Amino acid sequence: MSDPQVALSMLCIFIVLVFLGFPIAFTLMALGIFFGYYAYFDPDRMWRVYNRLAEDSDSWTSVTTWLDGFLNNRIFDLFINQTYTVMSNEVLTAVPLFLFMGYIVERANIVDRLFTTLNIASKNLPGSMGVAALITCALFATATGIVGAVVTLMGLLALPAMLKARYDPSFASGIICAGGTLGILIPPSIMLIVYAAASGVSIVRLYAGALLPGLVLVGFYLAYVIGRSILQPSIAPRPTKEEVPDVPFIQLAWMLFTSFFPLAFLILAVLGSILFGLATPTEAASIGALGGMVLAVAYRAMTFQRLRESVYLTVRTTAMVCWLFVGSYTFSSVFSYLGGEQLISEFVQGMDLTPLQFLLLAQLIIFLLGWPLEWSEIIIIFVPIFLPLLPIFDIDPLFFGILVALNLQTSFLTPPMAMSAYYLKGIAPPSVRLTHIFRGVMPFLLLVFVTMAMVYIFPDLVFHLPTLFYGR
Repeated sequence: MSDPQVALSMLCIFIVLVFLGFPIAFTLMALGIFFGYYAYFDPDRMWRVYNRLAEDSDSWTSVTTWLDGFLNNRIFDLFINQTYTVMSNEVLTAVPLFLFMGYIVERANIVDRLFTTLNIASKNLPGSMGVAALITCALFATATGIVGAVVTLMGLLALPAMLKARYDPSFASGIICAGGTLGILIPPSIMLIVYAAASGVSIVRLYAGALLPGLVLVGFYLAYVIGRSILQPSIAPRPTKEEVPDVPFIQLAWMLFTSFFPLAFLILAVLGSILFGLATPTEAASIGALGGMVLAVAYRAMTFQRLRESVYLTVRTTAMVCWLFVGSYTFSSVFSYLGGEQLISEFVQGMDLTPLQFLLLAQLIIFLLGWPLEWSEIIIIFVPIFLPLLPIFDIDPLFFGILVALNLQTSFLTPPMAMSAYYLKGIAPPSVRLTHIFRGVMPFLLLVFVTMAMVYIFPDLVFHLPTLFYGR
């Protein structure tokens, strides 16, 4: 077999092992080292070590010398260097800080206050409880960036309230599932940090570029919820006074001041300090983590148990992301050295695609990968395969990254592997079936595709703010 064929075999074996359920990070590392040993095998380098055997008759030294000779392969140097590169990556330093902020906010009892307040504030709107749930999901998802946590917590909090208010189960489920995924796109998004580390695109430009598409998508979601509630009042009945009581304006203002504004201010302070150049993403993430702790203390929700849980979950998730990077860097380096990247590039160029056709093909592949894989695995492992092809089709990696972020919304919403649907089903009442949830997410899935089309037709949605803040 030629080296490029070996590289393709390496990629095929990886895909098979993933579908068999092997841990992805360690599978990447194992395949990278195994195939890398073949790729970087140098008999002369090995035998230079073995020649020392003739000069030393000590048995233990002979054993260690044989072992040194076997390990004298550049793949082990590469693996160590890639591990150090990940550990010293300043962009990735922001990941544990944003995660810690999210886990602290999740445990600070802010979300239940926020949903209650927004439910009262929007009671005169059609589908008011759905609007309140969607806005709460958007804010909470933005603060945490953890889809499973948002969908689960909002499923426990908002879904029973909507069902009690006689909302259609599919409609209510779709709102929670779609709202819970918004943190993937809307800054400060952890996914965008990971994409920045994988692609080399400035994270501040990514945040600026994602802001308008994210707001457009939220606007579409809200318009759908309100519009359908007007057209089909039976799926979202107006609340009774017993369900949502009347509250004097002064009391409502105070409730907003103590629930909505603290979390919104924290998010805007973190995002604003990044966009206006007042702080690096890592420094802003530190501010967010500290602000999350202050909110938890202010709400009297900070306990040693919750702090320990937040630290543990932060360390666990960060370790997963970092090991994925180590494995991906090692795997992709060997894959490229064997000629796999060049083979794919030549194959794609041979298809004689237009830029639009290439974008559609790339997004289709990412869409299909979203069924079995998490967003982190797609960004770290597969997106770098497309990045070298972008200059060939004159596609800006910033623009491509925002399309990928929008596309990854669908990975949590598309049956049969819609993870947000399974998160919700795990805590939903038995009367809410999986078919209800799948049916409810379909309109929101369509709105994601509409937003992707708008971004392509109106690229200034992506480029306007980065150009305004930072120039070309």
